[in-house]
Amino acid sequence: MSDHIEAPGFPRQFARTRRFSLGVPRLFTVSPDGRRVLFVRGTSGDDPVSRLWMHEAGGERVLADPAALGGREDEPEAEKVRRERARVTSSGVVSYATDAEGTLAAFALGGELWVVRTDRGAPRRIATAGPVVDPRPSPDGTAIAYVTEGALRAVRTDGSEDRLLAAPEDPEVTWGLADHVAAESIGRSRGHWWSPDSDALLVARVDNSRVQRWYIGDPSEPAKEPRSVRYPAAGTANAEVSLHIVRLDGTGSRTAVRLPAAADQESHERGTWTDTAFEYVTAVSWDALGPLVEVQTRDQRTAQLLAVDPRSGATEVLRTRRDPAWVDLVPGDPGRTSLGTPVRTFGHPDGRRGLRIGDEASPAGLHVREVVGTVGERVWFTANEDPTEVHVWCWGPLSGFVRLSEAAGVHTASVGGDTVVLDSVTDEGRTVTVLEGGRPAGRIAVLAEQPLVTPRPVFLSLGRRDLRSQLFLPSWYKPGSGRLPVLLNPYAGPGMQIVVRAGGWWTAVSQWFAEQGFAVLVTDGRGTPGRGREWEKAVRGDRLTPALDDQIDALHAAAERHPFLDLDAVAIRGWSYGGYLAAGAVLHHPEVFHAAVAGAAPADRRLYDTHWEERFLGHPDVTPEAYERSSLVPFAHQLRRPLLLVHGVADDNVVLAHMLRFSSALLAAGRPHSVLPLSGATHMVTQQDQASSLLLWEADFLRKSLKV
Repeated sequence: MSDHIEAPGFPRQFARTRRFSLGVPRLFTVSPDGRRVLFVRGTSGDDPVSRLWMHEAGGERVLADPAALGGREDEPEAEKVRRERARVTSSGVVSYATDAEGTLAAFALGGELWVVRTDRGAPRRIATAGPVVDPRPSPDGTAIAYVTEGALRAVRTDGSEDRLLAAPEDPEVTWGLADHVAAESIGRSRGHWWSPDSDALLVARVDNSRVQRWYIGDPSEPAKEPRSVRYPAAGTANAEVSLHIVRLDGTGSRTAVRLPAAADQESHERGTWTDTAFEYVTAVSWDALGPLVEVQTRDQRTAQLLAVDPRSGATEVLRTRRDPAWVDLVPGDPGRTSLGTPVRTFGHPDGRRGLRIGDEASPAGLHVREVVGTVGERVWFTANEDPTEVHVWCWGPLSGFVRLSEAAGVHTASVGGDTVVLDSVTDEGRTVTVLEGGRPAGRIAVLAEQPLVTPRPVFLSLGRRDLRSQLFLPSWYKPGSGRLPVLLNPYAGPGMQIVVRAGGWWTAVSQWFAEQGFAVLVTDGRGTPGRGREWEKAVRGDRLTPALDDQIDALHAAAERHPFLDLDAVAIRGWSYGGYLAAGAVLHHPEVFHAAVAGAAPADRRLYDTHWEERFLGHPDVTPEAYERSSLVPFAHQLRRPLLLVHGVADDNVVLAHMLRFSSALLAAGRPHSVLPLSGATHMVTQQDQASSLLLWEADFLRKSLKV
């Protein structure tokens, strides 16, 4: 069979290109006049150093090259945490911010502050009071706010008047940064926002003193002190987050935003566990009409949109959303047009999510995924009809609702003026097209390497729930030449789809495993996005059973359609939620699954963070049975099949304790299993030797376990 393996170098390529992410342009910013598009990207598909680029008049040029700027290489700890939360795998200029006109960009390198103008001149370093995190220019381009050692400061762009705006009163307090839950589970990565007039900032103050302290270390480095982190695990205290208006008018005055303490008990949706305290700040913005803030209750069943008076800090409720399971947080919602027309999502009777712009509602049959931007009175958003495709739509007062993207795939956009940057991923690969006035005006180069294997997915709709699936077969396999062992390769968890009509690193990995002699089946079941409210919330109270049932249903339906799938040799692999699903499969259904590889599996659901875990399972002290049936550790004694556990020892998202507790329970129950710790690895395995060898190790383990 080895003569048929298409690309023995694929694992090395997969690691070297960091899952084919290097060379992909991202973080697009379109200037209000539509003339300039800023973005970050390396110079090739294996260049790990991102540069800041600009596309203008059909061409590209580098605005800032870290290699030419020199400076320090070590990033502040807060910046490392920000990058881990954002799953950034490159170095160099990995984030930036601009003024309102897009003529001045600011970024941090090794804790140093740099600025560059898009119309002239080379990058300049600005001296600061300490290592810089998340620098953001004022809209008028005269000053830059930044965080250093938990304090918020502002410095003028000529390097003068570096001013302290807010200092932490305690080592556990930060100003201007997002808390762990906001960055990891809510999707809010920012902690400070300029006023449109550049005379004030809306700032998040985070007090972590109530949050329990955990220690993350690497046993392979015994001389290195473990890193202390504040981690709000399910059922424990959250950080205390408050908002404040900080003025730059010379007075240095500060006004607290009067956020509501709790939702109204009478109108709040009831549940087995109820907590009406508004503990979460889920969205913040500040436009010409004033600041907007959305808050959510601890039990996530009520969310309120608030208008903030920037002078007094008083708030007015503009909208209240309620849901008996949890209120969805949709990127870009809430929003409004330049004239103040509300842009808000709503629920259709069929469970799909619509978008209402003033009195106009999106067409029936659309499920809205994100509001990507507004220009004047026009609104751009993404939505799907078929869950395997996501398209870009635009609404205008004259045009109504119009779909912009055409090819089958997954599309998103960035907008400014009359320019739209259409970022498209199809089966043919990724393209970034610049549209001006609705017509193609150029492309931004995608320099990512093409995988050494060519994915050949067959799309299927399986079982009574029409489970969207992909089947990958070896390129050398000829129908009728024999049965193939089956490998399920899902993620299948909330917040992420992988069965889409778009090529990605996951399709290349599935094809590579197929070339090793497997029929690889990938299925998105209940709990994954794109198929409406009931579908996504079917995992409420039980994170494992519905998702696992869908994997089994898809497997059996695929075997009925393709009899060469050998149901006597079925394995499953995955990472994070996919790893959790893999381990759960061999624990609960050894009659179906004969081997599993579980990477970074959250084996004890009590060890994951508050906002994410309580959304599905409630409070562990009130609904312990939900955590019991959704965890792996209580069922360790049921293991009867080969199981390989893989985990990064420096993971601060799914901490190593998950794997250690699970392994200890397996050992105590006398259940043999294999453990592969990855020294120095976080939730993202980026070390080349580890990432490349891991695929080979998994394939070897699965072949031996299935005896194929």
